Amino acid sequence: MKRGHGKLYLVGLGPGSPEQMTAMARSALQRSDLIVGYRGYLELIAPILEGKELLSTGMRQEVERCRAAVEAAEAGRVVAVVSSGDPGVYGMAGLVYELLRERGWGRQEGPDVEVVPGVTALNAAAALLGAPLMHDFAAISLSDLLTPWETIARRLELASQADFVIGLYNPRSTRRVQPLADAHLILSKYRVPETPVGVVRCGYRDGQQVTVTDLSHLLEAEVDMQTIVVVGNSSTSSFQGIMVTPRGYGTRYDLGRTEL
Repeated sequence: MKRGHGKLYLVGLGPGSPEQMTAMARSALQRSDLIVGYRGYLELIAPILEGKELLSTGMRQEVERCRAAVEAAEAGRVVAVVSSGDPGVYGMAGLVYELLRERGWGRQEGPDVEVVPGVTALNAAAALLGAPLMHDFAAISLSDLLTPWETIARRLELASQADFVIGLYNPRSTRRVQPLADAHLILSKYRVPETPVGVVRCGYRDGQQVTVTDLSHLLEAEVDMQTIVVVGNSSTSSFQGIMVTPRGYGTRYDLGRTEL
């Protein structure tokens, strides 16, 4: 099949606020004549999409909208597929490349594809919480829609044993409440109850809520699908409403106050 030399941008919008978008992301949207994405994400950046043709769909229609974007780019159009956060972190970049591979795409035949990175929800949550990701960490989604729970539980188990700081995506929905409770049981096997836990809901969006609690009180926090949960490791501490995971400077240098 002969393909046109269109352009396909896979754009990360960041956590939600237009101010959190990168200059590269804005430029890609400006260059595109068709913007494709989940309806809720397009609404977040509506002011900068004026005059653009939009193709929006609801949740669980990712394959349909990505296929439409690929077909438009094959026809020679400049298309942007948007994801919240970063398109390569629980975003649409992987799905688009899977579709392209199935369609026999090659770099020479086109369309051109460019991934435009964005600030992830975990990065944004960490900034609001202080500095919880200063040492090794793992990101784990608790959604079992596409991944078996047995696989998720094993990853939680191993990451907890290895003492990673753990960022939890998709922790709880109105119908899916058990995964967070099960994750809490796994974490509690390896972390003391006083382990600092950060809960960030709607980070950098309307309704933002930032809470620092501990592992023993995690299940009492307001948590939904717009929430990122950050569970500290054995060295993470909290003070003044922030979380800090030491990088190790305190073991090598004297961090006490000195007179300049």
